[in-house]
Amino acid sequence: MNSLKLILTNIKYFSVVWVFSSLNFIVGTWILYIPYVKTKLSLNDSQIGFALFCLALGILTFLPLVPYLSKKIGLGRLTFFAIVLFALAFIFPVLMPDYVSLCISLFIVGVFTGITDIAMNALVSEIEKKEKVNIMSAAHGFFSLGGVLGAALGSLLMPIFNLPVYHMITVAVLIIFLNILLVKNYFSVSEEQHLKQKNKYSFTIIKPLIAIAFIAFVIMSSEGAIEHWSSLYLIEVVKITQQNLAGSGFIIFSVMMTIGRFFGDGISAKIGSIKIIVLGCILASIGYLCILAGQLTITLLGFSIVGLGLSVIIPELFRIAGKVKGVKASVGISIVSGIGFSGFLLGPVVLGYISNTYNLKISFLTLLLLTFFALLIAGLNFRKEKNS
Repeated sequence: MNSLKLILTNIKYFSVVWVFSSLNFIVGTWILYIPYVKTKLSLNDSQIGFALFCLALGILTFLPLVPYLSKKIGLGRLTFFAIVLFALAFIFPVLMPDYVSLCISLFIVGVFTGITDIAMNALVSEIEKKEKVNIMSAAHGFFSLGGVLGAALGSLLMPIFNLPVYHMITVAVLIIFLNILLVKNYFSVSEEQHLKQKNKYSFTIIKPLIAIAFIAFVIMSSEGAIEHWSSLYLIEVVKITQQNLAGSGFIIFSVMMTIGRFFGDGISAKIGSIKIIVLGCILASIGYLCILAGQLTITLLGFSIVGLGLSVIIPELFRIAGKVKGVKASVGISIVSGIGFSGFLLGPVVLGYISNTYNLKISFLTLLLLTFFALLIAGLNFRKEKNS
């Protein structure tokens, strides 16, 4: 909890991690309206999956440009502009009158999602290195907290708004206003410039990123799937009847991710990054078994266990990627995120196809198998670390 204390007592650190909260606050609100969009446009699970594929495609397409934008604009400036444009872009998906325009709007959302995600993680990594602090996991805790607040407050406010677009506009204005108030505390932060090398970023230099990037591929598939499919899972598999409770799985998942991430920095310092990733995958596997039970109480317990298990994996991977010797933080994180978001890219499409062919329960079984695969990769790396 030392990192949480640092953040809450230093306005600079709080201003940076508020960007994390802002991003997922909006996502948490949007998730509540996925069933609405599905019904409004008469879509099946496969079509929803492809629409989410468009969002992920937007993320992946612009990831290689983030280091360039960071160098030209400045890391702090890029982070601020990206979160503002992201908030504005997310107003449009609930407005779209047809399937094609929905896919286009989600692609644009994805572009600003990817830029914001890389910029804010690189910003934290840069601050960690310059100021000798350890706040990456706690920053991701604020990301999860944003999702909790967005989904929880959104569930309460849904009956108040006649149209979803009014809800999304309200959230966007609030997020932009708060970030304008805080931006001065990190606006001038820029990346440390590494000396130019003749063979810059050769395979030897980026080799340490490959294994963690593959784990990110699997874990981001799981995180994205729960964000985008948990509400439909509760409606279609668990058979809940109240629409405003559809976000409960995501809420409890995000609450446990928040708790895990606030404690993650301290736990990681004691047992090491690889070991905490292995333990996280084991917990997540147990959680998926509970989700597959299909009974409301056990399923919600499962979402909570998965949230706790996955909570510190991505922060640890980004922390490692941001500290690889000879590689700028934005480049290292872009490589891991690029491969990781490939999982986020393929996940919605594959799960939608599986759900459409079989059912949504089989889709979540697929997530269990993917998590077990990540466990094997992390376990092999743990053995190498132990023997070296």
